[in-house]
Amino acid sequence: MSVYVPAGVATAVGSLPHRDADAAAAFVLDLMPDLPAVPSLPSRSPAERILAHGLVGVRGVTIDDAGDVRLDVDRLDPLAAVTLDLDHDSFGGLRAFLRAAAGRQDPVKWQVVGPVTLGLALARRGAPAALAFDVAVRAIREHLRTVRRWVAEALPGCTQIAVIDEPGFSGVMDPGFPVPPDTAIDLASGALAAIEQHAVMGIHCCGPGDWAAIAATGPTVLSIPAEPALAAVSGLLSAFLDGGGWIAWGAVPTDGPVGTSSERHWRALSDVWDLLERQGCDPTRLRHQALVTPACGLGLHDVAQAAAVLRMTAEIGERVQEQATGSLVPADP
Repeated sequence: MSVYVPAGVATAVGSLPHRDADAAAAFVLDLMPDLPAVPSLPSRSPAERILAHGLVGVRGVTIDDAGDVRLDVDRLDPLAAVTLDLDHDSFGGLRAFLRAAAGRQDPVKWQVVGPVTLGLALARRGAPAALAFDVAVRAIREHLRTVRRWVAEALPGCTQIAVIDEPGFSGVMDPGFPVPPDTAIDLASGALAAIEQHAVMGIHCCGPGDWAAIAATGPTVLSIPAEPALAAVSGLLSAFLDGGGWIAWGAVPTDGPVGTSSERHWRALSDVWDLLERQGCDPTRLRHQALVTPACGLGLHDVAQAAAVLRMTAEIGERVQEQATGSLVPADP
């Protein structure tokens, strides 16, 4: 599916710090009105932590009161049914969002852990690698299908942008990685294919990912940090954009002090684009096929800090949109 949103639209990534699900839903709809992201709320419930959320309904998996994953390896079965229930505590943020967004016609975004990252987590907890990744891809494909259906039933007029979160891809080329790179690519690609006829599919990696492997999974949206190191893969990004892909630029860092102004982050994004343009990327495509996000989730910030980050993200998005719809006015010197 194509991305039907204006250039420069701002949205969120992953978690928020709220303990009140209704407040979190109102928060994203207010601050990200053009493309609100369904909030995940690990502070509200450990069941909304990224791994716990992705393993709901998987046989042989239990989640303790702290949100830690416990395995009964003998009961893991990649052919067993994965049963999800919207009333489960893992979906508190989603339930509140669907209530608050009732009647909406514009796009929405949601996110779930990817099968490579989930398979790594299961392997590290004692599951044999082949079993771990088979279980993970089955779980995530079913999760994607079910959540897409829930969102479509509650918000039938909304285009969905569904993103799999794959920080595990940052180590895919390491010698000790438990599956070959081609297998990791196939796992993520299979997850993206689960609902690609019904939703715009994306992949997010906020670490130093192997971008060639990540792009090879076949997303429509590539969600990546806006860092100068991307100049080394300018050809890859150029080909991705030329093929109609969109890049969600993680333009506001989330791993340090929040700050009060978007200016520094806007300049940093502009500098990254300048580097890419010098390497041959089309400046028009860079802007016209751009979303803007924080670099990662905001679950470890407080609510005021999260609001500041999202406001700065929206301000940068407005400047991107100005350049995309104008005459590509250069960044301030």
